[in-house]
Amino acid sequence: MTSEFVVHRPHAALRGLVTDAVGYRQEGLAAGTHRGLPSPTLTLVVTLDEPLDVVAHPDPAQAPGRYDALVGGLHTTPALIRHPGRQTGIQLSLSPLGARRLLGVPAGELAALDVDLADVLGAVGPELVERVRAAATWEERFAAAEHVLRRAAGPAGDPAPEVAEAWRLTLAGGGRLRVADVARRIGWSERHLTGRFRAETGLAPKEAARVVRFDRARRVLAGRSRPDLAGLAAAAGYADQAHLTREWRAFTGLSPLRWLAAEFGFVQDHAAAAGPGSAA
Repeated sequence: MTSEFVVHRPHAALRGLVTDAVGYRQEGLAAGTHRGLPSPTLTLVVTLDEPLDVVAHPDPAQAPGRYDALVGGLHTTPALIRHPGRQTGIQLSLSPLGARRLLGVPAGELAALDVDLADVLGAVGPELVERVRAAATWEERFAAAEHVLRRAAGPAGDPAPEVAEAWRLTLAGGGRLRVADVARRIGWSERHLTGRFRAETGLAPKEAARVVRFDRARRVLAGRSRPDLAGLAAAAGYADQAHLTREWRAFTGLSPLRWLAAEFGFVQDHAAAAGPGSAA
């Protein structure tokens, strides 16, 4: 089996829009299904070989599809991606607060969806795919994608400062802050915060907190050779190990240890262990 992962630091001009990037190449795997898990970022994937074969989307109403490149919105249930034993591409993690400028629409419009890149960026989408696939090295691929995205990024307005601050507080608190506390800090009612936050990001504040807490726990678990679930639950802010396991099943469809056995080694989990980054 061949596995190659390259972590890339996004261009400074994309700060606040792209949080991290990874290139991946895997061959010689057993054919199977990969789970694209909930995370606090949107996911942009450009394949270098076969299209992504998404057999189940986070929104069950969305029909299965195959994509040379896609953008996945924030979600709370896994996407199921069938692979033939190999996969190669680049994956960029996009901040939901930067979606308006980078994609031209708020992240809320992409909630739980996987969308062909061309349907979001128009003609720029196929151009990005062509430039990435024509590049010879990982750094050239990242540079090609960033060049197109920097050129395509528009002047669309940023989210309301209160929504941006609520998102910052949710991330900084590791998903532990209660919605009432977040609302109090920004000076909005819980109801108003929930409506504006969901419209901008695609998740309600409580859902976002759960996703942030799960994402942090997932990164820790992916990097440990001897999992301590009780310790992980306490460190991540879960009530107990049973609470951790319930949330894991909700977000992945598997218990923590079964997920680790099934998924470790794929791009999402390698990125989690190697450093900043996530995938949906």
